Amino acid sequence: MDAEELKQRTKRFALCVIQMAESIPQTVVSRRITDQLVRAGTSVGANYRASCRARSRAEFNSKLQTVQEEADESAYWIEVLLESNLVSGSEWVKLHQEADELTAIFTSSLITSRGLR
Repeated sequence: MDAEELKQRTKRFALCVIQMAESIPQTVVSRRITDQLVRAGTSVGANYRASCRARSRAEFNSKLQTVQEEADESAYWIEVLLESNLVSGSEWVKLHQEADELTAIFTSSLITSRGLR
């Protein structure tokens, strides 16, 4: 997967997070969790785009680490929503899977970029 394809994939993830967030019943607790999910989920693509414009390997690695953290945080908030029964359904499971896959992609990219592999 090249950088442009990954930019599109992370944008699709953000759009899916936004769409799914709109379906969450609004309570005091769910609003807080939804805000966190939307912040993290939309940050993945924005920070990935920034990493593609990095001026050095150190800057690239720093920005890519942020991308990895935000993807993993997105997975966490989806897990919280699912396990608290605030949401359910295969769409949420698929969204969680995508967050996990993105986390794995960016973890692997970081390992490669840092020369650890």
